[in-house]
Amino acid sequence: MQYLLFINTSPDIDKTQPAEKEPMDIEDWVARMDARGVRKFGDRLQAAEDATTVRVRKGELLVTDGPFVEGKDYIAGIDIIECENLDEAIEIARLHPMATHGNVEIRPFWVWED
Repeated sequence: MQYLLFINTSPDIDKTQPAEKEPMDIEDWVARMDARGVRKFGDRLQAAEDATTVRVRKGELLVTDGPFVEGKDYIAGIDIIECENLDEAIEIARLHPMATHGNVEIRPFWVWED
């Protein structure tokens, strides 16, 4: 089963305060997950201010700068992983360095029936 990990962070996080525990280096996490064969793709995203939102309403194209939804957390990056089940996906998300500074949201991919 494939899962998308949204790597979220808060723009107002106090980076001067230590996390619950020191996170491992992101490159170390990537190398470990690649070695396990579970990480299929991942990358950082630019800031939410750099987003462009596209909508079509009544046939009219609406393009706005910035994210459509204002929230406390911003998606800082993504990872696509392939796991046996949700329990394994949770284990992988728990190990992600951003789990100690932000949060990691897990979403399963839609499985299309043939």
